[in-house]
Amino acid sequence: MTTYRIAVIPGDGIGKDVVEAALIPVRAAASKHGIHLIETTFDWSCDTYLQTGKMMPDDGIESLRKFDSILLGAVGWPERVPDSVSLHGLLLPIRKQFDLFVNMRPHRVLPGIASPLVKSDFDILCIRENTEGEYSGAGGRIHVGTPHEVATETSIFTRRSVERIIRYGFEQARRRRGRLASVTKSNAQKYSMVFWDEVTEELSAEYPDIEVKRYHVDAIAARMITHPETLDVVVASNLFGDILTDIGAAIQGGLGFAASANLNPAGGVPSMFEPVHGSAPDIAGRGIANPIATIWCGALMLEHLGETAAAENLMSAISRVTPKTQLLTPDCGGSAKTLALAHRIADHL
Repeated sequence: MTTYRIAVIPGDGIGKDVVEAALIPVRAAASKHGIHLIETTFDWSCDTYLQTGKMMPDDGIESLRKFDSILLGAVGWPERVPDSVSLHGLLLPIRKQFDLFVNMRPHRVLPGIASPLVKSDFDILCIRENTEGEYSGAGGRIHVGTPHEVATETSIFTRRSVERIIRYGFEQARRRRGRLASVTKSNAQKYSMVFWDEVTEELSAEYPDIEVKRYHVDAIAARMITHPETLDVVVASNLFGDILTDIGAAIQGGLGFAASANLNPAGGVPSMFEPVHGSAPDIAGRGIANPIATIWCGALMLEHLGETAAAENLMSAISRVTPKTQLLTPDCGGSAKTLALAHRIADHL
């Protein structure tokens, strides 16, 4: 039996609800395939910040380093702690300290799920640069509170990071349908985005089997809605990828299906898997949150650990339940509770 150590961070709001639920089918899939998951829960959240002044303890990163993977529920409770504090105190440090430079988000419409698009052949894999770009955190404010106040926010693009994320996009396109869409705004941003275009062009010579197209971010946002069948793998900077993946989530049926993986493909550190629906404090603890995004994260986690059969089994179980609307949570038109839906998916393994 193969054993993996999993760090579980339920976090805030519905993060606690969906993580509790998701672990039911994830454990079942693991057990069925001879996998032993040793889970350790870390109660780091906005409550932690209000009690200690920190989202996680000083040795938090070192505590996580010994694990094979991290499953995160949600971070944030704006009414209690500003998002700029909670995000920079927990999620972003994990991404940056472990160099989880790939944010991978699969977008496809599951069987039976209503999409706002008439077209049903929606299957796009978004690859977002995850450690620098527009979210580098370089900048500052001076003359704060005066009429002369100035705020600067500098985007940082290094050749190392741009090259490795675009290369990862090429590799994923090679595993899928052989098409890569590179996203910039190089008509307006003549330094960073032209640089991104140039690196894409350089790398394309190494992947002659991949069809490469370059899009401006506004154009591809429209294309995801009007001609999604023309897209396969989309690779974008931190900010552009963040925006486009919310469009993708809306098309696939809502944020309740928005799974993501924060990866360091080189290994040696734990990668992190999180739904991107946020903490939704207004429905926290009511047992109505959709756990499918988090369960999907569990499948991505198993796949990343090399347990492909277990991951495929788990995704198949989800797909056998989603056509039965009455078994789904209220956001999908059903009446099921969060835990009941998770148990139903586990039953279909």
